[in-house]
Amino acid sequence: MNKTDQMSFFGFEAGGVDKPKKTSMKTTKPRLAQPAALAASALPAALAATAQPPVLPQAEGSSADPEAMAQALAQHPDFRVLRRLVPCADYGGLQGQATQRVIVLDTETTGLDSKNEKIIELAMLSVQVDVATGLPVGPVTIYESFEDPGKPIPPAIQDITGIDDTMVQGQRIDDAAVTALVEQADLIVAHNAGFDRPFVEARLPVFARKAWNCSFMGIDWKKEGSGSAKLEFLASERGWFYDAHRAQVDCHALLQVLASPLGDGLTGLSRLLAGAGQIRYKLRATGAPFEAKDKLKARGYRWDGEGRVWWCSLGSDELLDAECTWLRAEVYGQRSARVQLEAMDSLVQFSSRAGRITERAL
Repeated sequence: MNKTDQMSFFGFEAGGVDKPKKTSMKTTKPRLAQPAALAASALPAALAATAQPPVLPQAEGSSADPEAMAQALAQHPDFRVLRRLVPCADYGGLQGQATQRVIVLDTETTGLDSKNEKIIELAMLSVQVDVATGLPVGPVTIYESFEDPGKPIPPAIQDITGIDDTMVQGQRIDDAAVTALVEQADLIVAHNAGFDRPFVEARLPVFARKAWNCSFMGIDWKKEGSGSAKLEFLASERGWFYDAHRAQVDCHALLQVLASPLGDGLTGLSRLLAGAGQIRYKLRATGAPFEAKDKLKARGYRWDGEGRVWWCSLGSDELLDAECTWLRAEVYGQRSARVQLEAMDSLVQFSSRAGRITERAL
């Protein structure tokens, strides 16, 4: 489901780039980056622009060997090779080390509003993560199911997901199987958990009893050097492409992205497991002057039309302190002011349930 409108605020922490998890726009992949697209007849013109084109090996007969060609292109500075992401069913290496069980989750839905729309597909990958290395270990337990939403799937959703009414007719998520799998988990991760969590909590109460973290907001992808927090982009940076907008393959892509090392050598899984213990704050700039709206919007604040207040989400006490300093200087003009804070732990954050609300003097 296209979540652009739902997540126009989210991206990197305050002041960051807004990037949704899903969008109806398809990423254009360079033809020469995909081995399947390396037609021999297309190579001479494509390589003519390079000063020193790579030597592309030929298999027996007239057909080019795609793997050999991909390896040759990968060694050339003017080309990047993207390979189709291969789901992993067993990461191996499980030898009694300390682990935590993580579920990577994704949904496809009939729309954006969890109060009025329904899940049409749920996928989960449950895997143990080595606490010391942050790497997945052992077998991956997979759950995937369609669910009949009880109403027609909008054409726009069918176009994005490829899921039509005939595919979900009479289908239903297995409540007992999902509950048993979720109860074993130490952490649930989704790429834009603020979208997925309200949907699954509305459908199955077990999700409300578990700690959650968001791979979209819980990692500062901009600081890690990524130009986008979109999952397809993160995968392509690591050399993979895949057919997005179906729940299970999105989960496999996310798990493999999170199993990759970040700038400090830790994996994304390590970062999210550690971050699950942190408090996330929703800061509402109450009483902000009207003329500050452009500054707030540029900073990454989102307008709450019902509450008539600009707000942002912050993932640590340090970010909260820095944001309050910025508000006092740039929005309130060093005047005395009070802002509203909503503190949310991992049992509440990214859900539609409220956290603990207080006020803070600037």
